[in-house]
Amino acid sequence: MNSLLRRQLRKYLPKDLQSNKDLEVFLDAVNRSYDTSDEQFGMLQRAASISSEELFDSNRQLRKESESQKEIIDKLKSVIDRLKIYGLDADKTLEDFDSLKLVDFIGNQTKEIVEINKVKDKLVTNLERQNQELNDYAQMVSHDLKSPLQSIDALTTWIKEDYSEALGDGGKEIVNLIRENVEKMDTLIQGILEYSTIGKGENKLYNVNLNTLLEDLIVTIDNPEDVKISILNKLPIVEGDQRRLELLFYHLIHNAIKFNDKKENGLIEINFTDKTNFWEFSIKDNGKGIENQFFEKIFIAFQKLENDYKSTGIGLSIVKKIVEAYKGEIWLDSVPNKETIFYFTIKK
Repeated sequence: MNSLLRRQLRKYLPKDLQSNKDLEVFLDAVNRSYDTSDEQFGMLQRAASISSEELFDSNRQLRKESESQKEIIDKLKSVIDRLKIYGLDADKTLEDFDSLKLVDFIGNQTKEIVEINKVKDKLVTNLERQNQELNDYAQMVSHDLKSPLQSIDALTTWIKEDYSEALGDGGKEIVNLIRENVEKMDTLIQGILEYSTIGKGENKLYNVNLNTLLEDLIVTIDNPEDVKISILNKLPIVEGDQRRLELLFYHLIHNAIKFNDKKENGLIEINFTDKTNFWEFSIKDNGKGIENQFFEKIFIAFQKLENDYKSTGIGLSIVKKIVEAYKGEIWLDSVPNKETIFYFTIKK
């Protein structure tokens, strides 16, 4: 205890008590009590501080729970608004519904959705199986048909070479017609085989340099009119597979050459734009052009705009299937007798 406080206590006590030995005991008790109260006050302060932090954390947690409950209520209101189309009373709000009835109603709707999804899964499984069977059948038929076609081609070549004089002009014309139809059939079979195998191996992706791919491809494409093919910008390296990307560019460039009526002034321009999630490519030609009403038709298998016996009508359907395999889209703009631009995207 502070010595000044001791003197003050002695000063105001009666004189007969000032020298009393019991006074020392009393003062010592006061001193101990004083020290204890300081300790208790300190402990109280610490407890209050701890309690304050706990209260702050509790309040923060309560605010979070309150916000979470508000979100749940908002979602429930949204669910109820959607469920009204299934027969729920359209005039009622969330507060008007009986909780148990609402839970039963949602439970029943959930069961129906689960059953619908089960049916959908079965249909998808059956569809995948049927597609696989069709693909397998297409490949089998394609391979089986190629063998007799090769035999016919060999026989007509032999007849034409060894019996040229005996055939005469009429016979030679018939043999040539047979060979042309064999060639058409072979092209059609090859197109069906390519179309049926596009979706296979789609997970086997690797980096493909499109500049190298197009350099090699352009020199192999039949270009009798010597249509000029220009690549306007250095093309990117994309993730894909060589064969499908070759088919994609081959059919678009081949069509641009085939339907170009500008002879020696024919021009094809290949370009691309770097989008956020996609590569966007364009192939522009100054050929015949396409009428707007045929923009969708040309992507349907075996649909042809011109009666060209050599055309199979499957090239652009192959292109569309490849683009979709790369999670992209394909479309076109065209001005008849002036130009056509095919655009397509490939997801990065």
